[in-house]
Amino acid sequence: MNIININDTKLYYVGGVVRDELLGIDSFDVDLTYEGNAIEFAQNLNNIEILQINEPFGTVRVKIDGREVDIASTREEIYDKKGHLPTVTKIGCSLKEDINRRDFTINTLAKSTATGEIKDFADGINDLKNKTLKVLHDNSFIDDPTRIIRGLKFSIRFDFKLDKHTKKLQDEYLKNINYDMCYKRVKKELIETFNLNSQKAFEKFIKDGIYKLVTDKKITLPHVNIEKLINKYPVNNIWIVYAGILQDLSKLPLTKTEQKILDDFNTIGNLKSDFDAYKAFEKMHTETILLYAILKNEKIAVKYLDKLRHIKIQINGKDLQEIGIAPSPKYQEIFDYVLKNKLKNPELTKNDELKIARKYLLK
Repeated sequence: MNIININDTKLYYVGGVVRDELLGIDSFDVDLTYEGNAIEFAQNLNNIEILQINEPFGTVRVKIDGREVDIASTREEIYDKKGHLPTVTKIGCSLKEDINRRDFTINTLAKSTATGEIKDFADGINDLKNKTLKVLHDNSFIDDPTRIIRGLKFSIRFDFKLDKHTKKLQDEYLKNINYDMCYKRVKKELIETFNLNSQKAFEKFIKDGIYKLVTDKKITLPHVNIEKLINKYPVNNIWIVYAGILQDLSKLPLTKTEQKILDDFNTIGNLKSDFDAYKAFEKMHTETILLYAILKNEKIAVKYLDKLRHIKIQINGKDLQEIGIAPSPKYQEIFDYVLKNKLKNPELTKNDELKIARKYLLK
């Protein structure tokens, strides 16, 4: 791995990029840590462009070798308010001290950009070999509960398991949750986890009680395989289909689209016919329809997605005027009557639809 061409013995690749290299997989991102003050280090580099500086956290975003990367200072921090962002107490600590603020031992590995030497202060390499997720200290989940969701994500991505002590700490925290936490960070981890579209991840999320971080309502596992449903009917917001099953996402900062997906679901009553389904679903996001399939009636939702939504009537208001029907609120009644007939017989032609419209008026 030689991603950044900076020959400095105090600069290290750290975390996921080192972990993924040792696992032989592509890394999603590149994290760099400088043993010292990263901002001062970057300001003294040649042939780079400084894009952004975050003084309180000692981080700097730079453009080098044609790519944007973040360089973090080694730092120590404390959680004055559990579950929220930490407070930095020291910039420029040793690399060994810096790794104590990380989540799992497999994410503490650091590799020198200059020599390629790997620093392993927390026995992370052994945990990688043993496919084990292990926190660095007993207050890890108390400091940052989102690490529980992150652990779920890593367990699915890499097929790893929590070690016994870490699992015990997780179970203990989930019995006594501090709901005063940063739900923006909770949402971020939920998105990354559920966007993997893994039924196994969702089942662990429910069975292990991780869902309790989001809601204190009792949740049972639906009988529908959500992963297969989403594979068959792709959506833009995979995560909201999984999370929406909790029905109570009031703690999360949702976008207007995400909130509408949930609100629309709550407006759908008992659908008794194809026409009911068509009228209920025709202007809704597919995510909403999938939630209905999972929580209420899979058969009718799937029928709509497979067949009904592709059925369209051909006549319009102009056609009705041409056959002598003056514009009025009755137009919608006529269209609905024609639609009911076409849902029963999709082969109806435009002429057939006009005949049905006339028949409706005669009635």
